[in-house]
Amino acid sequence: MDLQACTEALRTKVGTDSTLGAVLKFDCGADGVAVIDGKSSPSSVDNNNRDADCTVTITTENLSAMLDGDLDPITGFMSGKFTVAGDMSIAMKLKSVVG
Repeated sequence: MDLQACTEALRTKVGTDSTLGAVLKFDCGADGVAVIDGKSSPSSVDNNNRDADCTVTITTENLSAMLDGDLDPITGFMSGKFTVAGDMSIAMKLKSVVG
């Protein structure tokens, strides 16, 4: 799945209430970013690069695997499939967001 498909999948999973209360950015390098704005009401998901409370640096392939349920967020982090910068408590909510 490419970044646009990942963004659509995130949009579907997040719906109008992400319960994050924060901005979470998935930085997929040269492919671009997907940003969940859980501070806005309703929540939104887009590809506009901006400051975030938490940034997950991940390949599009691994983001796709996480969204498909093939990569558990905790396992992915522990095995180095992605890195987290910023508020770690937001990253801990990944499973509920993408699950």
